[in-house]
Amino acid sequence: MHESGSSASTAGRDTAAVVIDRRGVVVFSTPAAAADLRCSPGQVCPALAELVRHGSGVREAVLSGQTLGAAHERRCVVLPLLDAAEAHGDSEHWLVVLSPHTPARGPRRDYAELAHEAATSLGDSLDVTEIGQSLVNLLVPGFADLATVDLSEVVLVGDEPPPLHAGSDVRLLRVAAAQSPGVSAEYLLPTGETVPPVPESTIMSPLTRGRALIASDMAALRAGLGVDAATLRALVPEDAHASVAVPLYARGHVLGCLTVWRGQISEPFGKDDAALLEDIASHAALRVDNARRYLREHRSAVILQRSLLPQASLSLPAGDTCGVYQPATGDAGVGGDWFDVVQLPSLRLGLVVGDVVGHGLHATAAMARLRTAVQALADLDLQPDELLAHLDDLVLGLTAEAETGHTGSALLGATCLYAVYDPVAGTCSFSSAGHLSPAVTQPDSGPAFPDIKPGPPLGVGGAAFVVTDLDVPAGSLLALFTDGLVKTGASGIDGGMRRLLECLSHVGRRSLEDASLDLFAELVAPTPPDDVALLLARTRRIPARDIADCRLPADLSQVATAREFVERQLAQWGLDDLAFATELIVSELVTNAIRYAGGPVGVRLVRDRVLVIEVSDPGVTRPRVRRARDTDEGGRGLFLVSELADRWGSRFTGSGKTIWAEQTVQPVRV
Repeated sequence: MHESGSSASTAGRDTAAVVIDRRGVVVFSTPAAAADLRCSPGQVCPALAELVRHGSGVREAVLSGQTLGAAHERRCVVLPLLDAAEAHGDSEHWLVVLSPHTPARGPRRDYAELAHEAATSLGDSLDVTEIGQSLVNLLVPGFADLATVDLSEVVLVGDEPPPLHAGSDVRLLRVAAAQSPGVSAEYLLPTGETVPPVPESTIMSPLTRGRALIASDMAALRAGLGVDAATLRALVPEDAHASVAVPLYARGHVLGCLTVWRGQISEPFGKDDAALLEDIASHAALRVDNARRYLREHRSAVILQRSLLPQASLSLPAGDTCGVYQPATGDAGVGGDWFDVVQLPSLRLGLVVGDVVGHGLHATAAMARLRTAVQALADLDLQPDELLAHLDDLVLGLTAEAETGHTGSALLGATCLYAVYDPVAGTCSFSSAGHLSPAVTQPDSGPAFPDIKPGPPLGVGGAAFVVTDLDVPAGSLLALFTDGLVKTGASGIDGGMRRLLECLSHVGRRSLEDASLDLFAELVAPTPPDDVALLLARTRRIPARDIADCRLPADLSQVATAREFVERQLAQWGLDDLAFATELIVSELVTNAIRYAGGPVGVRLVRDRVLVIEVSDPGVTRPRVRRARDTDEGGRGLFLVSELADRWGSRFTGSGKTIWAEQTVQPVRV
């Protein structure tokens, strides 16, 4: 049992050289060559004459001991010696360099070839398990009969491993193993299992110092590990007679351990074997650490992406919603897909789904900016087409900033679908910026894709967006999604959308959480090449008994009629405690509408978790709060509204504008 150390190579001490002509006559030879070839200068060397008789160029051969008349073999390299006169013809003289030849041990390849293959063929995978399996497959069966790779469990989740030493609480997991045919590993720890802890001992100290541990005495190894018989069988193969364990060390961290065993191969491991294994392990460790760091960055990006998304499930007056996001796997990584649910005034519901071009943290950051912009624009209560137009301008501005060098990478573009559902009217308005149409399932019909005309993707500019209005009964299911959900390989997006409709036809009244999980299971691969966002919404309608409205002509005497309407309706609903404030709000809003916009004026009250007050008129001027002076006779109407209501605002419609206000409805105490 010993650890490897550096030692001087003995490969060149017996090297011999000889110069011969094309007839095989020795012109010059070193003493070692003369002893091996038994030919002095001026004599023909039969062992080499055949090698230089035909043609020119560098050649290699192995001369047997019988040919040489010696008890060993020599590897020889034959090189032509050309002078200027012979540059275009055959050489007259040849240099033959002879070196000791070590025959291959069974199927083992040349060490230089094995080291080169380790440096080039471990691949560019970012999966630590794949890297470990490639490593053991490289070493078995040529170099060893059995090989295993054990990694710290924290490496598998991207974290930096703590210091590794015997007796520590570092948990190693077996991630890869390979064995030659006929090698018994019945009791050996299988892949996926945690390596049993080994007590601190002298025998394991080389590994803790980052050196290879060479074991040629299995009895001493078994005794030195200090574990029970069952653990010993899991750690040491029964038929092994030699072993080398090498730590996987990279960038100051011990990531795990590579262990090789020999049972069928009779030769024990030596220092040259350990040095080769350390070289191979260093290449593998760098790849494992690269994969670990990628996994950590990928996990950070996923955490950032998920933190930017809204709450997965919501129950609102307009309906229930459930959103699911699945990042891509492999080299693609986290992208810019997102969904959002926006609670709009008048109990309406804004539904958003979008996809930023590209992957990685830049796409996630761009997604965050767009989501924030959508929320801010939605708060202005814009129509869906107006919101997308403003969002398009934002993307153009961000791209221009990136091109002038004021920001990081350019936002190459994005798609977005914005929908507004009104639970009072039972309608939904859609507008698309290059995004796939949603799927709509109504209670009395199967799922279908409505005919929504998409505008250009965000960032193109110059084109108008179109609004499509649909009647959406209560209990309808809306499915908004990104293209990752319906990319199904050979069948393409069209085939994936057909499969989506088929899956939606079986949803029925199941919960949205269960439905979304079933859709992902049916449509999304276990390791999706692109990230996926899905937003489901099941609609509700506000009952007619909770809605009251009236229509008034443009006559200031109708303000009293509006107040009477409010007083009567709130008494019917049992909301007398809100009557005084609500009458004042309606009085001010109706007065302003008649005075500045004309008629007719509509008044609507909606009761739910809040009391919604809406006053509509044909005017197209957005109201604003004025700060009246003490001597002013007017200018206090909207100020009073802002003080009496929990929140208020306005939005434009096809026939004018609507000013709305909300008051909290106190729950009835039993």
